[in-house]
Amino acid sequence: MTTQHRGLFIAFEGGDGAGKSTQAAELAGVLESRGLLVRRTREPGGTPIGEKLRSLVLDHGHGHIDARTEALIFAASRAAHANQVIRPALERGEIVLTDRYIDSSVAYQGAGRKLGTGAVRDLNDWATAGLQPDLTVLLDVDPAEGRLRRTAGDAAEDRLESEADEFHARIRAAFLDLAADRPENYLVLPAHLPVTELAKEILNRVDALMLARQGACQLAGQGESP
Repeated sequence: MTTQHRGLFIAFEGGDGAGKSTQAAELAGVLESRGLLVRRTREPGGTPIGEKLRSLVLDHGHGHIDARTEALIFAASRAAHANQVIRPALERGEIVLTDRYIDSSVAYQGAGRKLGTGAVRDLNDWATAGLQPDLTVLLDVDPAEGRLRRTAGDAAEDRLESEADEFHARIRAAFLDLAADRPENYLVLPAHLPVTELAKEILNRVDALMLARQGACQLAGQGESP
């Protein structure tokens, strides 16, 4: 399902350590330099309740969290995020860049936790009332490389990052399957490329998307003329 809105909705996806936050910041900087309104956000989180849920589901020390509970916590955070932050920004005509969205739950809980990608997709489609990105940028990272990146400088891994490489391999495969199912909605890039090269590829795709959106709006306007 695709929801019509005035703004542009771009999700950054990929395994832990893929560089999503870096690329979202790079894109935001260029778009803002053009005078465009950009809203950067993240999941889980993005709202006061979402940030509390983020701590519950990612921090160590909260005891055992079973797979279904984990999936529901992420969906609850996403429901608030979509309703309170993303949709209003899009209706105002802003460009929303989110670090993770529905695909992360499909990959992490659906494939990683083996709950079933279809079931997790349906849950999150309901939670967001069908709000889908206009473009998903998937930064594909090898699980071993991702672990090296996120533990550089003795950085601590969160509860999901610390899972075994087999878990992260299932996640990587799920992300690639999602992109293969709807290639027109995805830009898949190898995360090992230089930051500047990745940023250029992403900007080129976003520019093309904005140009196509502008052309469609102009055609629609001509069609409404007397």
